[in-house]
Amino acid sequence: MMQDFAGRTAVLTGAGSGFGLECARIGAGLGMNLVLVDVQADALERAEAEMKAAGVKVLARRVDVSDAAQMDALARDVHTTFGAPHFVFNNAGVGSAGMIWENSVKDWEWVLGVNLWGVIHGTRLFTPMMLAAAKADPQWRGHIVNTASMAGLLTPPNMGIYNVAKHAVVAFSETLYQDLRLVTDQIGASVLCPYFVPTGISQSHRNKPAELADEKPTRSQLIGQAMTDKAVSSGKVTAAEVAGRVFDALREDRFYIFSHPRALGNVRSRMEAIVNATNPPDPFLERPEVGEQLRQALRAG
Repeated sequence: MMQDFAGRTAVLTGAGSGFGLECARIGAGLGMNLVLVDVQADALERAEAEMKAAGVKVLARRVDVSDAAQMDALARDVHTTFGAPHFVFNNAGVGSAGMIWENSVKDWEWVLGVNLWGVIHGTRLFTPMMLAAAKADPQWRGHIVNTASMAGLLTPPNMGIYNVAKHAVVAFSETLYQDLRLVTDQIGASVLCPYFVPTGISQSHRNKPAELADEKPTRSQLIGQAMTDKAVSSGKVTAAEVAGRVFDALREDRFYIFSHPRALGNVRSRMEAIVNATNPPDPFLERPEVGEQLRQALRAG
């Protein structure tokens, strides 16, 4: 578990907004060296200026986390500048909605590229550096946090690509935790599973690749986007509060990080259905009006 943060290095993807930015702010307050990574240039520049004004060492890089070559270059820059990072927050993510059969190949490639391959690249590149640092110094401590979602533990309808990507991140992170436990006691792993929290995720289309920008959204995608906008913007738990929970997990070596623990009732009913081999339960059991609203909207056309 990590206790001493001053002078340690944190790599944060998706650092221009949301959880990434708020974790960077906490890291700056603790005196960490910060590696800020984002695909959105203006947001990254603002974050870089804010962190430098806080008096900490900053390396800012505009990177598409789904791109292996760009991530390779980032890893080399980090190692050259700061050595092995102590904290890696694979957090960059994009949202997506619509019936699972309506998404284009490009949609799948974009969402899986950012949400899953970003985590894969961040882990495959930085973990070996961290293991080498741990082997060289018995006092060295590190931690990797991957951002999944409650959608990684549930299967809400009309957001299939997102569910698939986030379930993969949960499985990836649980496996990473077990793999690390086999070889070291000095590096921990966690998975962040937020519910609806006001961040930039619902406006992910602002960073869509050019070849996707021209695709006309389907009706189900428009309905899903509108419902997600409403749910995310009305969230009561802030990104700053969630970032605080991330750092609590680092200190406590806690694997699962939840923004809304009360939403775990839905996870329990899903797991019970699996164990009992019954059909998947109503995902809107605790909010039936949401399911009814979605059903009516989709059948109205």
